[in-house]
Parts: sequence; C-alpha cells; structure tokens
Amino acid sequence: MDVILEQVCRELPNGGDHDSRKFIAEQLIQSAQAGHVSLGELTAVARRAMIELKNRPMSA
Repeated sequence: MDVILEQVCRELPNGGDHDSRKFIAEQLIQSAQAGHVSLGELTAVARRAMIELKNRPMSA
C-alpha cells in the first residue's frame, strides 16, 4: 500500500499535503479491509480517491 500511495501522490503538487495523503491512505485501508488487496484494485482505489480530492471545492 505504501508503494501505491507514493506512486499516486507523485501526481500531486509536492507529493501531496498531509490531508490529501491521509485521505488516500484511508481509502486504501478501507479497501484492503473489505478484501480488495490486489495491486490493481488498490491502485484503482487510490486513483479514484485522488480524483475525488481534485474535484472537491476549494475551502475559503
């Protein structure tokens, strides 16, 4: 999961801030706990989480 987190966060500015990395990591953990543990499944979860982050409205 660390490798996937690092790969996905490379696409974020400066490797992602703490909150972004935490959100993606939490999504990975939830997926793994649900039994989705293959590299492909976890990568897809991390990418979906990153897309969700990018589509969130910016806070004021």
